[in-house]
Amino acid sequence: MSASPEVSSGAGLQFVDLDISGMTCASCANRIERKLNKLDGVTATVNYATERAHVEAPAEVGADDLVEVIRAAGYDATPVRTEPDEQGDGNAEGPAESSDPELDALRQRLIVSAVLSVPVIVLAMVPAWQFTYWQWLSLTLAAPVVVWGAYPFHRAAWINLRHGATTMDTLVSVGTLAAFGWSLYALFLGTAGTPGLTHGFDLLPQRTDGASHIYLEAAAGVTTFLLAGRFFEKRAKRRAGDALRALMDLGAKDVAVRRNGVETRIPIGRLAVGDEFVVRPGEKIATDGVVIEGASAVDASMVSGESVPVEVAVGDSVIGATVNTSGLLVVRATAVGSDTALAQMARMVAAAQEGKADAQRLADRISAVFVPTVIAIAVATLGFWLGSGSAGGVTGGDVTFAFTAAVAVLIIACPCALGLATPTALMVGTGRGAQLGILLKGPEVLESTRRVDTIVLDKTGTVTTGAMSLSSVTAAPGYDQAQVLAWAAAVEAGSEHPIGAAIVAAAPNPLPEKGRDIVATQGAGISGTVGDLRVSVLSPSKVATDLPEVLADAVATAESGGATAVVVLVGKVDVLAGTDAPVGAAPVGVIAVADRIKETSARAIEDFRRLGLAPMLLTGDNEGAARAVAQEVGISDVIAGVSPQRKLEVISELQSRGHVVAMVGDGINDAAALAQADLGLAMGTGTDVAMAAGDLTVVSGDLRVVADAIRLARRTLGTIKGNLFWAFGYNVAAIPLAAAGMLNPMIAGAAMALSSVFVVGNSLRLRRFRPQR
Repeated sequence: MSASPEVSSGAGLQFVDLDISGMTCASCANRIERKLNKLDGVTATVNYATERAHVEAPAEVGADDLVEVIRAAGYDATPVRTEPDEQGDGNAEGPAESSDPELDALRQRLIVSAVLSVPVIVLAMVPAWQFTYWQWLSLTLAAPVVVWGAYPFHRAAWINLRHGATTMDTLVSVGTLAAFGWSLYALFLGTAGTPGLTHGFDLLPQRTDGASHIYLEAAAGVTTFLLAGRFFEKRAKRRAGDALRALMDLGAKDVAVRRNGVETRIPIGRLAVGDEFVVRPGEKIATDGVVIEGASAVDASMVSGESVPVEVAVGDSVIGATVNTSGLLVVRATAVGSDTALAQMARMVAAAQEGKADAQRLADRISAVFVPTVIAIAVATLGFWLGSGSAGGVTGGDVTFAFTAAVAVLIIACPCALGLATPTALMVGTGRGAQLGILLKGPEVLESTRRVDTIVLDKTGTVTTGAMSLSSVTAAPGYDQAQVLAWAAAVEAGSEHPIGAAIVAAAPNPLPEKGRDIVATQGAGISGTVGDLRVSVLSPSKVATDLPEVLADAVATAESGGATAVVVLVGKVDVLAGTDAPVGAAPVGVIAVADRIKETSARAIEDFRRLGLAPMLLTGDNEGAARAVAQEVGISDVIAGVSPQRKLEVISELQSRGHVVAMVGDGINDAAALAQADLGLAMGTGTDVAMAAGDLTVVSGDLRVVADAIRLARRTLGTIKGNLFWAFGYNVAAIPLAAAGMLNPMIAGAAMALSSVFVVGNSLRLRRFRPQR
């Protein structure tokens, strides 16, 4: 099996992911996006931070056609490959190599440029060190920086110019070449090359003799600062994607397959559905499957964020990439490759990172016209300052000042920070969420988390475990609780009913004696022979005899508290043989079982209130059970006994009253409500239908993680808004300063580079997000 591009299809459409190279700023991404979207039926989103395009296209438009359009625009692209090859690990989209050739080349270019630029800058800033012919040494050192060091900027600017486009590189290239070209003019045709010439360094542009002033320190310094900014930006972007790469790298590389009784170790890419494989203590479970032999505790923390290992035994499902901590397991594979839970998680995270929030779309529209506008402002600045001195005749000082202000406008206005503001925060936020078992479906979800004021919770499987457990055992006078439980467990041992399973789980293991001649009646109960006794476990409504007061009270107490009660009856075999609910059998006890409330649910409700969310319990269970659960976890607003359709209607009614509603659920019956809610949160322990309907999935069953998910989403949204405020504010404030002649071009270059680094660094703070629990 060979690797194949990441292409999925449905309803005549296909979805293609492309890795793009050659982009240098958000304008590049916007330009590629516009080119792709001009194709008939194509909808494309290009993300500058992830350097990837996500394309929805008709089946007749192939990946090669899309790549050709991108190459025609002056960039390069390759389809993302995710399918395993015969020898591979199925992780072609996994972590990048530790040595990134592009990053290494950029580092080398930066180091050489910095070494050459420092003497040029120092000589320009310290007149006392300006020895005879210092300006010519500066030229010798600056020329390689401007020509070779800035080559990526010049090359990109030229490519874009050939396609009639302007980007950040256009601003950088024009600015540095203008400064370098003016210096050449002053040295060779002006008086700047005169031996013994000195001139001072000013943070603000000055009106000096233009023919005697050189800008080599600005040309070299700007180039070095921008290379430094791009290097740190790229390295930070790489760190921002570490979480997703680490997620993709969790899977095992090989697996011990058992075929015909022989164990063979093979690459994970050759594992097929139905194969049986062995997992020893300390090894990763190779893929999703079902345990067919053995029992162990499995550490699922890297997938679900849960720190406590989960006990598994025969018949239990396990997730690939989790770690077997103790016993030996034999697992039958149920999913491989791109169908595994890990691969689906990675796709959800990647899709969320590739999407765009509304704020980013606004930034993209601005950046599309930003560069031409800046060039126009630079030309206007040049014209204004030249015109302002025309009354008395334009002097060299006027030309110098006008030229310096125009170059500063070009350098200061590069829109890098604007393009990085949203995608870098999304990359880090969704990546950190994946590490904590929180999967965000898309950036649009972030805005919903900020506005939500009401959180509606399903009961079973969300607030409770969804599994019955023993609540109480009440024995009739003259009988022992342990004996009552043992009798009931003996006849329930072969039952698959949830009540029977709860009784058996609570009884001693192994049972002193197992029942025989078991007879189960749907809706009534179960009977069997235990020793020389006939034991029946029945619903209270099916018991023909009157119950002793202590047992009747136990039944009433259990049902009022939301539990389910069963009555245990015992009689002699020769008297009761052949009957399920024998006449004359004595009621010996009442056993109550209930859907156990998760230990963390009450604390989760407190977390929701601290987040400003009003909790509501919405369940199909009866009123008594719902009220009992709600009271224990601290919820006062309860609606019980509702159908799936009614759940949807309740959500709609809340929305019509002006509430912004989040819904948390895990079952098929919750899917419609999850889809209707402003924010749908699906528990990963539930059904695939619920997870598909939700906007955000919590991999574990811990309700506290829902609160963490909302906190992380809000934190990510806040970071995006902070980044955009900085990026917009920076340009709004800096361009007028530059146009007014109040910025030295070299200082402008440093400030522009630092703005991009600041935005990426601010986003990286999300990596330090910690759950409150």
